[in-house]
Amino acid sequence: MTLREAKVGQTLVVKRLTGEGAVKKRIMDMGITKGAQLYIRKVAPLGDPVELTVRGYELSLRKADSEMIEVEAAS
Repeated sequence: MTLREAKVGQTLVVKRLTGEGAVKKRIMDMGITKGAQLYIRKVAPLGDPVELTVRGYELSLRKADSEMIEVEAAS
């Protein structure tokens, strides 16, 4: 499942980043790397942006970027 499909209130773990080049680097610079835990705080009505908490920081991601992050439910 991608981050785009996640629901508000879920805690997820990043499995893989599918972006390339500058887009992938920008996502990784935000602290979103394989194994990082993400908490979904808010999703706008049309899905853009997705607001989440990563490593204690609050971030907003564009819909296109959230589709490049594969996640699974945290255990």
